[in-house]
Order: sequence, then structure tokens, then C-alpha cells
Amino acid sequence: MTRLLRLANLALLVLFPIAWVAPLMRAGLLPLFGLSEISVLSGLRSLWDTDIFLALLVTVFALFAPILKTIGLALIQFGLASRRLLPALHILGKLAMADIFLIAIYIVIAKGVGRAHIETAWGLYLFTFCILASLALSMVEARRPSSPS
Repeated sequence: MTRLLRLANLALLVLFPIAWVAPLMRAGLLPLFGLSEISVLSGLRSLWDTDIFLALLVTVFALFAPILKTIGLALIQFGLASRRLLPALHILGKLAMADIFLIAIYIVIAKGVGRAHIETAWGLYLFTFCILASLALSMVEARRPSSPS
């Protein structure tokens, strides 16, 4: 069981970067004019040009929080960090989840305006899976009794 949890957590170190470049959605004025694919990284690149504060927030929520949480959990699982770090990792997980809600709000707002056409893409599901898997792994790790290996 311990080995499986470790492997699942380490897999997230590969899946998160894939999710960052994968298309979250396709957006455009009308479907007839073609849709542009938007990923976490392309969205961040656009934000840095228009709203630096929001770009910083999204960078923390989408990039730093999930990867730091995953690395922290791996350190605990391999006995390189104390289990007392788990509450801090739980907070990082909540910050990472905030990004999913931001994306969902933007999609709802854009669809509500009626002038934009947005389609969700596979990257949104991958990114959401990574965040939820990371939360589940940390919850399982928090319930496990401490052991030397």
C-alpha cells in the first residue's frame, strides 16, 4: 500500500506539468471563426501582460501550490520530512483547488455574456484530476499511522 501511494504521488510530478500545457478550453467570439486553445501556461502568459496581480495569484494557485504540495508529500512518504508538515500541505491543497474554481467561474461568466463561445477541453479534466488525486493522497497519508518506512 505504501509503495502504491508513493508511486501515485510521484506520477503527479509528471502529470501536473502535462496538465499545465494541455488545453483547458477553446474560446472564441463565435464558433464559426475558430476557437483558440487556452492552457494554464498560455493563460498565465496573457495575464502577465494585462494584470500582474491576478497573474501572481493564478501562478501560486495553479503552479506553485500543487507542485509544492506533491513534493512535500513525497518527502514525507520517503521519510525525508516530518509528518507534522501534513497540515501545511493540506492548506496548499486548498489553494490549488481555488484555481479550479476560478476557471469554472470564468467559463460561467463568459458563457453568460453570450458573445463568447467556450468549450472545455481535456486539459481541464486532467488538471482537475491531478488536484483531486493530490488531495485524496494527502488525506490517505494523514490517516496512515506513522511508520519508519
